Amino acid sequence: MTRLEHITERALWDAAREKGTYEFSTRGKTLGEVGFIHLSLPEQLRGVAEFLYGDYAGPDELVVLGIDSARLTAPVRFEAVRPGGVEFPHLYGPLPVDAVIEVTPWPTA
Repeated sequence: MTRLEHITERALWDAAREKGTYEFSTRGKTLGEVGFIHLSLPEQLRGVAEFLYGDYAGPDELVVLGIDSARLTAPVRFEAVRPGGVEFPHLYGPLPVDAVIEVTPWPTA
């Protein structure tokens, strides 16, 4: 198992739990719009969170989804934003809620 992570708004995760799958790629973009879900390795998460959520002032708390890669049903590909850059994991399909093994609040301070 490789632990992967994804940061999102609690309301989006709560809705996914009822549906059975999570289908948001990144902040404000769906899986259908982007074609994959942005994930991170644990050591990449802080930089991604700061880039996407910075001084987040949304109506909802942010949470980190801890994901067991062995439970995923769609392929994960490690890809760089630019050639030779850092590679990030991308999930090419919906995230099954049963692949999420931990949900923790994102630290606000």
